[in-house]
Amino acid sequence: MQQALTYLTHYTQKRYFTYFITMILVFALPFIRINDNHFFLLSFDHKKLNLLFFSFDTQEFYLMPFILILLFLTIFFITTLAGRIWCAWSCPQTFFRVIYRDLIQTKLLKIRQNINNKQKEYPGHFIKKIIAILLFYIFSLLATSALLWYFVPPEDFFVYLTNPGEHLLLLGILVCSSLFLSFDIVYLQEKFCIYVCPYARIQSVMFDHDTIQVIYDEKRGGMIYDGKIKLHKKPPVGECVGCEACVSVCPTHIDIRKGMQLECINCLECADACSKVQGKLGRPSLINWTSAKALETSSKVKYFRFRTTAYLVVLGIVFIALLLMSTKKEHMLLNINRSSELYSIIQKDGNLEISNAYTFLFQNTDSKEHEYYFEASLEGISDGVKIIRPTQSFKLEAGEKAKKIVVLEATKELANDDKKDTIIPLHIKAYALDDEKIVVFRESIFVYPKSTLIQNNE
Repeated sequence: MQQALTYLTHYTQKRYFTYFITMILVFALPFIRINDNHFFLLSFDHKKLNLLFFSFDTQEFYLMPFILILLFLTIFFITTLAGRIWCAWSCPQTFFRVIYRDLIQTKLLKIRQNINNKQKEYPGHFIKKIIAILLFYIFSLLATSALLWYFVPPEDFFVYLTNPGEHLLLLGILVCSSLFLSFDIVYLQEKFCIYVCPYARIQSVMFDHDTIQVIYDEKRGGMIYDGKIKLHKKPPVGECVGCEACVSVCPTHIDIRKGMQLECINCLECADACSKVQGKLGRPSLINWTSAKALETSSKVKYFRFRTTAYLVVLGIVFIALLLMSTKKEHMLLNINRSSELYSIIQKDGNLEISNAYTFLFQNTDSKEHEYYFEASLEGISDGVKIIRPTQSFKLEAGEKAKKIVVLEATKELANDDKKDTIIPLHIKAYALDDEKIVVFRESIFVYPKSTLIQNNE
């Protein structure tokens, strides 16, 4: 008995524990805020991105390509290293199937009589099956809501639901997504993994002989298949007893003894099932989570090799680039648009006043209130313009935007060209009066009219 326990594996329990921790994180993270910023939030309503509790404006979405590159490289690295570990240990599809089939159908409602047999269907139980679908639909509403919280923050989400008439789009997404999720888990089941999900096809070109996979040890167990042809239920030579516990427990309905198959999602339930049978005989499981090369040479898995090391190096470079780019975040944004009128020439108190008008759009992207103002200067001309409007600084709350009509007036004759207007580069320095670190520089132009127009207005 003690020897049997020695060889017993617990991959399924570890996988369930991983699900539990992941679920807590997914549901809890949207509610955690630091300086009013979320861990991750892509809000189209507020036009902002929160990443790692830092806030970025839509104008700073240049970070998104780095994030996406980082995401895909991580997937490639994990696939090369550990095969389809994502599918069984992190994929929502597998997690939801465990909730529906193993928890609701088997544990709660007793529709399925044995959690170790995922091949057998149980006819009847019509009322219980309807109840199972309804229970899962309630869970799917919660799961879909948790996903939406990364796009519509919870503090807005629940307020919107109290007034559904004005937020029909959100309500429609919630209902339709939860219905599709229920259809997927109840009807498509593992057929989604086998026929719909493209990941299985992508992974096949990323494997090598050192990639960790779920592998049947044919040298110990004996040959069951010759290619796709099944030779024996129990091999004449080998330790496999032909119980087919590994086949019965497989959620994607494959026989792992046939060799590597695209349908295998690395759930390792077959390894646990085999360890129970072989453990009673004083032997370790015939199905292991190892690499083909390690199994063939009876050596340890080679985790660090050229491909995995190369992915790690590239991942490090992209991550450093993301950090460097994020440090360039501006705590103040400023867009400058010129008015449709090139300039204004006004006779006032016997003097000509030549001015240009602009629209400045300020935004405080910091997490606290600041007071702002700006300076204007012409390239190559000292004291060439003065600010007519606005005359005073102004305050903006965190995240607040403000549109300011700005009028700049020439303080002296800037040009003397009787054939065309003169375009002079304009430099704008905007800053926070209460924080010397918050400063941005922008470029525009100041248009000075040709001398004939000035003479006509005198």
